Amino acid sequence: MRTAVLLAGRRPGPDPLAVAEGVGLKVLIPVAGEPMVARVARTLLACPSIGAVRVLTQDIADVAAVLPADPRLSIHRSEGGIAQTLMTRAGGPDLPWPLFVTTADHPLLGVETVEDFIARSADADMTIGMVEARVVHRRFPGNRRTWLTFRGGRWTGANLFALNGPAALGVLAMWSAVEQDRKKGWKLIARFGPVLLLRALTRTITIERAVAKAGRRLGARVRAVPLADPLAAVDVDKPSDLALAREVLAA
Repeated sequence: MRTAVLLAGRRPGPDPLAVAEGVGLKVLIPVAGEPMVARVARTLLACPSIGAVRVLTQDIADVAAVLPADPRLSIHRSEGGIAQTLMTRAGGPDLPWPLFVTTADHPLLGVETVEDFIARSADADMTIGMVEARVVHRRFPGNRRTWLTFRGGRWTGANLFALNGPAALGVLAMWSAVEQDRKKGWKLIARFGPVLLLRALTRTITIERAVAKAGRRLGARVRAVPLADPLAAVDVDKPSDLALAREVLAA
């Protein structure tokens, strides 16, 4: 059984989407009549492979007020960035290994996708869920995301991570350094050296090999896990994402 970490924090300054929706935090925006953080928490609680859910946020009172009542769920204060909080607590009594990590702005995340990802995440120190553009566009033609282009396709992150032991901490340290580049694909790849950037730009390396190479530079076995669910690619960062999530759930 894994401990699920649900990231429900906020970045400095007001979030434009939260302001537009009239709420204090983006994760409190309602989708199909329910705050996003509550919807994702319920999904995680329904997963057979997850034994406990730990919600991390700077705004404990506001988030706790909307969470489902369940003895397996608890809420904890996050400090600094996402990676910094995980680095200081992963493997401790609140967040014992192995961990599954996702974000609270992921209202379309489903139990089957979580279980599929976890089932394919045991043979590495860290795995990262990815969705290829063709998978997304078959369901949502023209959907715009941040794409990383490699040999064989363009990929976007699914905000799904499995951390299986202390070796993942080195990857988290790099994550902390590159968080500001998460929406700039080429800058993110460039952090791992000019050779990897060149191979990505010339499409002479696959996403799986690129992630594995980047992990080896950090002393860890890291693997990309391709996902077949287009909904796994839809986190809510902008008004069009929110409209899409609401449309899908309404249907």
